[in-house]
Amino acid sequence: MDKTEQHKKAMLEALEKSLGVVTSACKIVGIGRTTHYLWMDTDPEYKKAVDDLQNVALDYAESKLHSQIKKENATAIIFYLKTKGKKRGYIERQEISHEGIQTFTIEELDGEDSGQ
Repeated sequence: MDKTEQHKKAMLEALEKSLGVVTSACKIVGIGRTTHYLWMDTDPEYKKAVDDLQNVALDYAESKLHSQIKKENATAIIFYLKTKGKKRGYIERQEISHEGIQTFTIEELDGEDSGQ
């Protein structure tokens, strides 16, 4: 295994430990962010491994959300319902009501634009 491959492997391990935070992982491995993104652009296997790690980080965050829901944290419950419960009607909507209809002619609108 050459040095680049060793760095890629170390980077994947660092990304897992840092929950996908690229800057933190790069500091652990001792490479620049541009190197990581170059690998992402040129090495499909590396990109797939990084993408898979992002799912691990998302799973971790979801587990923390579920922990907060179990503790009956109202904010976590509301967030979950707004994001996962949309099909059941848990969405926020803004309703705007109008008290009558106001109409304008083209000439009136043109007059307002030109300062007349």
